[in-house]
Amino acid sequence: MPLNHFGYSIQQYIKTMERDSEFLVKKAERATLRTCLRDKYRLPKSEQDANLMESAGDDIDVPEELLKMVDEDATEEEEKDSILGQIQNLQNMDMDQIKEKASATMVEMKSKAEEKCCVM
Repeated sequence: MPLNHFGYSIQQYIKTMERDSEFLVKKAERATLRTCLRDKYRLPKSEQDANLMESAGDDIDVPEELLKMVDEDATEEEEKDSILGQIQNLQNMDMDQIKEKASATMVEMKSKAEEKCCVM
C-alpha cells in the first residue's frame, strides 16, 4: 500500500509542476503583450513584466492575432502622426471653424498684449 501511495504522490507532483509551468508561460505571454502595448503608447516599462518574460525563456508564444492588432494600431498611429496624416486632418476640418478659431486667438492675444503694454 505505501508503494502505491508513493507513485500517486509523484504523479501529483509532476502534474502540479506541469500546471505551474503552463501558468508561468501564460503570465509571460500576457507580460509580453503588455510590453508591446507599453512600447506602442510610450508608457514606462515594468520591471515585473521583464522578470516574468525572462523567467519563461523561449516558451513565450503570443497569439498572432494579438500581435497583428498591436502592429496595425501602431501603423495607424504613425500615419496619423505623419505630415500627410496632419494634412488629411486639415482637409476634414471646416475652414470657417479654423478662421473663427484663429481670429479669436488673435483677439485674445491682442487684448493680453494691451493689458501688459501701455504703449499699444
